[in-house]
Amino acid sequence: MSTTAPTHPLIREAVYLHEIARLSDADIARATGVARSTARAWLAHTRSPTGERAERLIELSALVERLARVMEPSYIAVWLRRPVPALQERKPIDVIASGNYVQVAELVSALEEAPFS
Repeated sequence: MSTTAPTHPLIREAVYLHEIARLSDADIARATGVARSTARAWLAHTRSPTGERAERLIELSALVERLARVMEPSYIAVWLRRPVPALQERKPIDVIASGNYVQVAELVSALEEAPFS
């Protein structure tokens, strides 16, 4: 029988973002509006996201999951940091941080619907 506590589901989301999309602790902090040390604590399994920061993390995770279906996972971190014309040259990571998940989700929907060449 294991004596370790199960990992909190939101910590698993943060680790997923770090491992699959190669988002750094700074990227996760930027997108969720926490201090970098807080994002590091999430990745180290010593703290769990709560409240609005948990919502941002869940939204970021949902977008990353969808983006992984339309681009190389290793490129997701770059895409999130690039100015995007459809977002008035704002960066998706900053749009997510401001609570405008839907704007980025709509852009991702367009990518999902684009024909592959």
